[in-house]
Amino acid sequence: MYSILKRVIFFVFLIGLWELLFRLGIWPEYVLPSPVSVCKTLARGFQDQSLLIGVAISMKRIAIGYGISIGMGIFVGLLIGRFRIFEETLGSLISGLQTLPTICWLPLSLLWFGLNDRAIIFLVFMGAVLSIATGTDSGVKNVPPLYIRAAKTMGAKKWKLYLEVIIPAALPHIIIGMKQGWSFAWRSLMAGELLIVCLGLGHLLMIGRELNDMSQVIAVMLVIIMIGILVDRLFFMKIERHIRERWGLIKG
Repeated sequence: MYSILKRVIFFVFLIGLWELLFRLGIWPEYVLPSPVSVCKTLARGFQDQSLLIGVAISMKRIAIGYGISIGMGIFVGLLIGRFRIFEETLGSLISGLQTLPTICWLPLSLLWFGLNDRAIIFLVFMGAVLSIATGTDSGVKNVPPLYIRAAKTMGAKKWKLYLEVIIPAALPHIIIGMKQGWSFAWRSLMAGELLIVCLGLGHLLMIGRELNDMSQVIAVMLVIIMIGILVDRLFFMKIERHIRERWGLIKG
């Protein structure tokens, strides 16, 4: 309860500071709109369903791209973590690709898929898959060898060894990779929607910019931030807590 109160006070302070800057008139209203103006824009966006449609389309894209990246990233990470030949070849390639900003894949994505959803989904995939693969690789390499030897002694072989020993033991690192991959995927999605003309939250941002409507720009940015916070709180935080409880790192 106390932590919630602290958060409420902090955000009330930020809104108050925002209102103060607006009233001081340092910047014109079209550059820095008031909190009330942004709230009205948010209400109007939900009322005419433009924000709801934008959220639905963007979430559909990231669900597809991020879902594919989880499956592919974990599979590749397991290969790199368990087999030296993949570590020396595929692992080196992934290390190099990680230095490349996701937006650099945009020209290639447009040439391959054209101006459509598949181009944006590809950007989302590339934004997440490398982090997930790296996290999985790190987790597999940090599995105590004693666990694997004990499992083999008890008859665990092939896929059973992975499903019942290696993946559960590597799960903390995999979740970290997934969490980092989600943040990169979300940024890649917004970048793709900003640059490729199509419906979505990024497109609503561009409309606000083209109409010189800073209230809409800030309103959409707040929606994007809130979605990121909700996903972190409702999904990743709960999974991390469950894993820590299972490993006895915190009390249940």
